Order: sequence, then C-alpha cells, then structure tokens
Amino acid sequence: MNTTLVVAALLVGLLTGALFAGLRVPIPAPPSLPGVMGIVGIYLGYQLIEATGIGFDLLRWLGLH
Repeated sequence: MNTTLVVAALLVGLLTGALFAGLRVPIPAPPSLPGVMGIVGIYLGYQLIEATGIGFDLLRWLGLH
C-alpha cells in the first residue's frame, strides 16, 4: 500500500469536506458514521474475496463478458 497516496487522499477528503461544510451544501457521502462504516465494510468484503480467490463471474455466466 502506498502510504503517501493514502495520506494525500485523506488530506484531499478533509479539504473537500471542509469546503462543503463552509458552503453549507450536503456532502456526497453518508453523513453519519454507520453509513461510512457500511462503505468500509463493502471495501473490506471485496478485499477478502479478492485475497481468497473465492468468487463467481456473474457477467461471464450471463454472457455479458
């Protein structure tokens, strides 16, 4: 994992969040911790399946790939 990239993304996110709050517009993300944790859970679940190699190619099965 590239730590510099992660820190840069965090800083850009902080600045973007501050800008949205300063302009009094809703953020384009879940506005509560449970919503954010849901997104983290989706990411971690995806990474788990990728790491274990378990999976099913739905698009290929449907003939769309």
